[in-house]
Amino acid sequence: MPALDWGEHSKKSYNTRLKSNRQDVKPGLAMVRRVKEEILKKDRALEMIQENKQKSKKEEEKERRETMLQSSLGSDNKGFALLQKMGYKEGRGLGKSGNGIVEPIPLQIKTGRGGIGHDAAEKRKAEETTERRKRMSQVKKRAEEFALNEYRLHVRQKKDQRQMEGDLRKSQLACQQLDTQKGMDAPQEAWYWLSTSVEDDEKEEEEESSEWDSKTLNTTEEKLLNLTSYLRRKYFYCVWCSMSYQDEEDLSDNCPGDCAADHY
Repeated sequence: MPALDWGEHSKKSYNTRLKSNRQDVKPGLAMVRRVKEEILKKDRALEMIQENKQKSKKEEEKERRETMLQSSLGSDNKGFALLQKMGYKEGRGLGKSGNGIVEPIPLQIKTGRGGIGHDAAEKRKAEETTERRKRMSQVKKRAEEFALNEYRLHVRQKKDQRQMEGDLRKSQLACQQLDTQKGMDAPQEAWYWLSTSVEDDEKEEEEESSEWDSKTLNTTEEKLLNLTSYLRRKYFYCVWCSMSYQDEEDLSDNCPGDCAADHY
């Protein structure tokens, strides 16, 4: 008996196993086909179950009603026969001139357990709710728009106020320089010049409260208008042009106007 070569034997057994594995993997299409067939069998079985399932009375009534509604009236219908005796022809509208309805009034089948008028009440309630929500949405939208407009107005007013305060300071500084050049030691009005200290501010406030009373200018806009008019009238000076003109005619011809809006 010849001796076995265990290396050769192991190699042959390995090749055999490899071939068997390849044979198991190769028929993949057949596996997919079998899975599809099983799915089709299950679908057919479910269809058979649904077909053999006994329908409820409601379902049978619904099918029968839909079948009858889809079919047109025939001469065996008593009402249709009476209409034909009175001259009605199929396909024409009702009435002497044939302007009436052609199809019968559709049925409204009540399937719920609510009383008569319940559906109409629910519909009306839903419409009222929708209308109320719509009104609330409109009110909210208007409130948001109003708040936005108020905010924009506030920002614009604040910006204008800052602009006027800056123009007033420029006018006060120009007035102080022009008055000083004319040899004036004090302004015509206390607030025409820029204050130099806290004591001066308090003094100006006291003078304004004692001398001006009802004539006191309470707003920056009024102060600016008064001071710029003084500069234009006495020195032919425009704070927005930042220059003095030769005379009143030169000022009126070459200066765009007597307010900030005319210069922008």
